[in-house]
Amino acid sequence: MNQCYKPGDFYKYFEENMRALGLSAPRSLFETAEKATATATILVTALTQLGKNATVAELIGATTGLEKLVVVGALFGAGYAGAVVGSIVVASGRTLACGASIADALWYIRQNGIDFPNSLIFFKSNPEILNREAQNRMKFSAKCKQMNNYGYVCR
Repeated sequence: MNQCYKPGDFYKYFEENMRALGLSAPRSLFETAEKATATATILVTALTQLGKNATVAELIGATTGLEKLVVVGALFGAGYAGAVVGSIVVASGRTLACGASIADALWYIRQNGIDFPNSLIFFKSNPEILNREAQNRMKFSAKCKQMNNYGYVCR
């Protein structure tokens, strides 16, 4: 694939996407696609074990190495994990393929073992994660403080 951006820009685009969603993204956890995918794997695995209503603080308590996420501890873990996975896709898409679609997102998360239940519903219900042009991106973190019956879909 042709690169649309300079190598090393992954974190720049990852952090930009997370910030646009009103979420923090510590560099040490998300600096490269590999680190970000490893962190997402930890989040998704812990979420699977703790259940859909677990908060980020509970995910931190059940794992090691995620202490830098304490600033978003009150958020539902499902919302944060979904935003992380989506931001990985966006950053990867921007650095490798000039953008990402929902199909790219689903392929990437399945290929890298960071798929989660209802991921298609999650991304369809939260288009602001993958679409930089979507309105109200900054409201994503606020809406993820409450979850609906799907568990992984922010209102």
